[in-house]
Amino acid sequence: MSLNIKPTRADVGARPVLPVALGTVLVLVAYVTPIVSLPVTAPDLDAGAGARAWILSSMSVGLAAALLASGVLGDRYGRRATYDVGLLLLAGGAVACAVAGSPAVLVAGRVVQGVGGAAILACGLSLLAAHHPPGPERLRATSLWGASVGLGIAVGSVLAAAVGEVGSGWRETYAVTAAAAVALLALSSRLGTSRAEHPRRVDGPGLVLLVALLTLVVSALTQARDGVDRPTVALAVAALACLAALVVVEPRVREPLVDPALLRRPAFVAATIGSLTLGVSMIGLASLTPTVAQVGLGAGVWAASLLAALWAGVSVVASLSLRRLPWSFAGPRGIAVLLLLVGLGQLTGLGLDKGSGLWRLAVVMAATGVGTGFLNAVLGREAVASVPPDRTAMGSGANNTARYLGAAIGITLLVTLATHAGDTVVEGWNVVVLACAAVSATGAALVAVVGRPGRRD
Repeated sequence: MSLNIKPTRADVGARPVLPVALGTVLVLVAYVTPIVSLPVTAPDLDAGAGARAWILSSMSVGLAAALLASGVLGDRYGRRATYDVGLLLLAGGAVACAVAGSPAVLVAGRVVQGVGGAAILACGLSLLAAHHPPGPERLRATSLWGASVGLGIAVGSVLAAAVGEVGSGWRETYAVTAAAAVALLALSSRLGTSRAEHPRRVDGPGLVLLVALLTLVVSALTQARDGVDRPTVALAVAALACLAALVVVEPRVREPLVDPALLRRPAFVAATIGSLTLGVSMIGLASLTPTVAQVGLGAGVWAASLLAALWAGVSVVASLSLRRLPWSFAGPRGIAVLLLLVGLGQLTGLGLDKGSGLWRLAVVMAATGVGTGFLNAVLGREAVASVPPDRTAMGSGANNTARYLGAAIGITLLVTLATHAGDTVVEGWNVVVLACAAVSATGAALVAVVGRPGRRD
């Protein structure tokens, strides 16, 4: 299907690629900061194992809870306004993290960062769709957006390691993030104005229930890292109750939060499954790699951070090169092929042992970076191309919700698997690699079935 959006008078001449790309970079910088800085942060705040798990996952809670809601609000009240609010929340959350005196304050600040990041991601990608018509111009814009995802991870990994050499070793990273978010507000005038021509009503009950559901699911997964206990069960039961309430309420709402018609669009469902799969199998694996490098192979913080930067750097190059290739990997079939490519890259990690050099992990990061980079660009394009023009922020929000919900699931399951699948984290790594490749292959199969030629939007 084609996506034809006629810009309003205020939109003419606006080119939001730079501010949207920089905003996306900043969100990913904030997202990966604790992965590298946690070994310094945890002792400073006297954070135990449970608190450490929450520090790592708290931004995922905010992202998963607010992405779809941000998209709906952006479509109705204005994508630029919602994007700007996101920058302010990201800055405020970062300030709270920088001055945190306890794990609880740091976790709360990270959740606020996640909510702000959700508004930036959901409305940023929608703004690109509003200002760039389908075709080569849209492909270029979404390729740059996909590259900014990888660039943010690379910059965040290196920044956290570099800041570890000065001051507290972690507070300065959050201070830099806050300053950068405020500075980006100066570029927001280039975003123009964009909102749905025929906005839907905000489904208040559905919005509250969905936010509660996603928050409880990610919270239960985080709590389960240290084993299934009473809080984990309580969170899971509460999540099921919210899901049941959502099933009862939504059919009775005139304009539900997620338009049921979208679930009948193979392209939309395929893109959502692709993002969920990428989150579970690849973001989870990339998040585990620094731990394996440090704990399993005895590497330092710098070496571990550079492995993540390598993965992200290769993905940046792949995203930027997509528009120069003779094929664009459009539609469900393209997504399925790229998921298989990621799975093949993951299999290069098999056979790791205590005597292996870091180059073995570098090979995995480089090999998977190619498929990840292509997918970042393709999924960004498909997220807005698979929905009606008035629902681009909703489409972007749903797609990114799937990605970060998948990341929360993947990080939890893979850490648990790596810890219990062998006597050492290196032995567990080999089991994790097989599991990730299996998830990638399964996701590719589901996408191929959903988007088979016999089905239509």
